[in-house]
Amino acid sequence: MRLFHSRKQFLAFFMPGFLLGIIYVNFIARKYMAEPGIFSEFFLNQFVNVQIDVSEYLWYLLRLRVVPFIALAALSFTRIRRAAAVLFLVWAGVSGGILISAAAADLGIKGCLLCVTALFPQFMFYIPAFIVMLWYCYTAPQNHWNRQKTIFVTLTMSLGLITELYINPVIVKVFLSTL
Repeated sequence: MRLFHSRKQFLAFFMPGFLLGIIYVNFIARKYMAEPGIFSEFFLNQFVNVQIDVSEYLWYLLRLRVVPFIALAALSFTRIRRAAAVLFLVWAGVSGGILISAAAADLGIKGCLLCVTALFPQFMFYIPAFIVMLWYCYTAPQNHWNRQKTIFVTLTMSLGLITELYINPVIVKVFLSTL
């Protein structure tokens, strides 16, 4: 199977997870979606008026973005690196499916646009960093880690954190003010 010798196989693991996330929200967690959540008008209005403490937000982002990356990097040096890459892709798909479905259930197309806005611009940096790490996990030992990959991953993760810390809250607030 030629599919499993290219980066396209990542979609073969991500998309079923995405579908599982959608199925979970629409069939299993339907009663929980009826309760007010992060996509409620009240919560979104509160976010527009909140002042973000940059130092606290930085620690939150480090736990949320860097810890999974470091865990994946640590697993890349073990025998289960390929399984870790596959499980990470499925988990990312499930998470994305749940997020998009919950947003669409509460806000419709505006919710989907809010999700895209909330992921921009930092995910333009996070995705390449994770793809490099996942590709290494998936293809090692044929593929070797080197200094260029280290610099690239460190730089893109850092740029992702900086944009999520300073630029993304402004973009999301501007988008929410249009709702």
